[in-house]
Amino acid sequence: MPIPGVPSWVGDLDHLNGLDEAALATDTAGQIIFANATARRLYRFLGEDLSRLSLVSGLLPEDEHAGFREIERQALGGGHWTGRLDVRRVDGSVRAAEISCSPLRRDGEVVGVVCVIDDSDLDRGPGREVRRLGDRLTRLARVGTDLGTAEDIETVTKVVITQVADAAGATVASVSLVRDDSSLALVGLRGGPEGAAQRWASYSIHDHNPASDVARTGQLLVLTGQEALRARYPDLELAAEGERSMVCLPLRVVGRAVGVITLSFPGRREFDNAELEFLGIIADSCAQALERIRAQQEAAEQAARVRFLADASIELSKSLDYEATLANVARLAVPAFADWCAIDVVEDDRLHRLAVEHVDPAKVRLAHELERRYPSDRDAAGGAWEVMRTGQSLLIPEVTDDMILAAAKDEEHLRLARQLALRSALVVPLVARGRVLGVITWVCAESERRYTDSDVAFAEDLGRRGAIAIDNAQLHSETLEAAVRLQRAVLPALAVDVPGWEIASHYSPAGRTEVGGDFYDAVALPDGRLAWFVGDVMGRGVTAAASMAQMRAAIRAYIAVDPTPEVVLGKLDLLFATYDMAQLVTLVYGVADPERDELVLVNAGHPPAVVLRKDGTAEQLPSADGPPLGVSDGERESMVIGFRDGDTLVAFTDGLIERREEDIDDGQRRALVAITALADRAVDAALEDLVENVRDHTREDDVAVLLARRTR
Repeated sequence: MPIPGVPSWVGDLDHLNGLDEAALATDTAGQIIFANATARRLYRFLGEDLSRLSLVSGLLPEDEHAGFREIERQALGGGHWTGRLDVRRVDGSVRAAEISCSPLRRDGEVVGVVCVIDDSDLDRGPGREVRRLGDRLTRLARVGTDLGTAEDIETVTKVVITQVADAAGATVASVSLVRDDSSLALVGLRGGPEGAAQRWASYSIHDHNPASDVARTGQLLVLTGQEALRARYPDLELAAEGERSMVCLPLRVVGRAVGVITLSFPGRREFDNAELEFLGIIADSCAQALERIRAQQEAAEQAARVRFLADASIELSKSLDYEATLANVARLAVPAFADWCAIDVVEDDRLHRLAVEHVDPAKVRLAHELERRYPSDRDAAGGAWEVMRTGQSLLIPEVTDDMILAAAKDEEHLRLARQLALRSALVVPLVARGRVLGVITWVCAESERRYTDSDVAFAEDLGRRGAIAIDNAQLHSETLEAAVRLQRAVLPALAVDVPGWEIASHYSPAGRTEVGGDFYDAVALPDGRLAWFVGDVMGRGVTAAASMAQMRAAIRAYIAVDPTPEVVLGKLDLLFATYDMAQLVTLVYGVADPERDELVLVNAGHPPAVVLRKDGTAEQLPSADGPPLGVSDGERESMVIGFRDGDTLVAFTDGLIERREEDIDDGQRRALVAITALADRAVDAALEDLVENVRDHTREDDVAVLLARRTR
């Protein structure tokens, strides 16, 4: 019933008189303005006029005051809290009670707090346990559903620091994720001291604090009461004064901790096995959601990288004006992979800024101004000049203010540098034919992203493509004889030391003044398999060579995502269909697997490869089972053959076997006979003899041959 001296609308709360539990309402200052019949009966020892009391001082022992003030602030902010606190009873004793606090609203505005208190015996009554179990299951189902549909880390974090915290009765909740082997990042926080989010934005996994310890060990941590907290972590910043308890839950995925949920509770909170099991299930659901999102993001990122590399390759192949094409590539990179992208090339022993891109034109002007007034120090450690000197990429996962301070030349330089808000950086060389032609710098700033080792190979691939564009343009400006050097610049430098393999290749152009479209490559995969391909872009000249470089780059990019032959050929067909590429390209592509003693390959309109067995017999593989790239109207089918220790693969372009006025099948048979003579010979010498004995020296056509022998 209303208490004299309080607003008349408090009478609207009379419906709470029907509750068996005590219900009390306070104003924003914590003064009691309403008590239902149960509360007035249970707490009559406080006097008839409860309006003379504040809820916290009247009902709670002193060591619970700070915790309840926290709960009040949460409710006044629109939040809800359910948990246990000690309260005074009629007989003067103090015991734990179930308390639920919610905001009291009037015309949409929060005007106070409503608390329902159940201080009946918490240890008796199966009905209570059934209700608590049902409540847990309901909350678990709700949280599980929301986590199962979450599409990003922000949503998962919000569910944890709101729903999970409310379900557990925590006033402070945080989520930290393992960023790398040495650090954690705070991705979500509710409650806590002022400025805590900034102080804990990033911290070491090796520090002595609850979250770091749990991230390292992967073990649950429960601390009941302030004494336990202080004993283990004497320097820990607590969420509030007075008694507190804490639970830290590891987010485990396949035996490793990917993050930590920290829940902080007011009062001396005891946790039974059922409660801890409940929290553990929620933590596992959260970890699974994070892993699912990570896998989806990684897949999307890989697909985006492939699309970007394909787009960049097409862009770089459009023109021999490398300044324009590289500037376009820088624009393609922002903001998908960088907030900043700058490209510098060496001219007259000086770095010349070719392009700089940012979504904000004002930032672009700032970057140009900074480089003009404070040019890069060529002798300084780190930065573009060091990458130029060494040819090695430079990864800075996190740009700290100390780094900026150390690099600043004066106060104005420091001010301008801080305006750029740099967070992470990656600098890769533009390397072509052993020469470092420049550098590409990728920087994350406003997006707060961080570069990792997985980004280095991707950026280096782009750097190689950019360098090829520069090199091709320079070669084009030279004499016609330089066309041969252009061809060789885009052919791969095959690895000479691949464990378990001997690899050799041959390429000879049709003439001295033209370039063609033959291409090949062999890529050692991390699991010991070898991916290889030989292809032919029909036509001659720079266009064919550029298309050849584009095809090889696209194939290597697809191999990096999934080297399965049907997948790679399917993506190439899609590439042709998407960009309406008119070039006719044949290709034989395969993956040799030493573990399975097999070779899986797909042939798209290309001369069939040959396998030279260890015993000296040669086996011509089936002819093309599909049309050239971009012509297929269905899925490509692979073939599987045995491929054992000592077997040798020989793949080539039609320039090796074609002769005037002769059926190509005759040339194929001639090659098969010649290949049988290569047994027990070193691959390099055997390959040169094969080309010498089989090709038509009177016919001008490119010849490309790839030989790979399994040695174990």
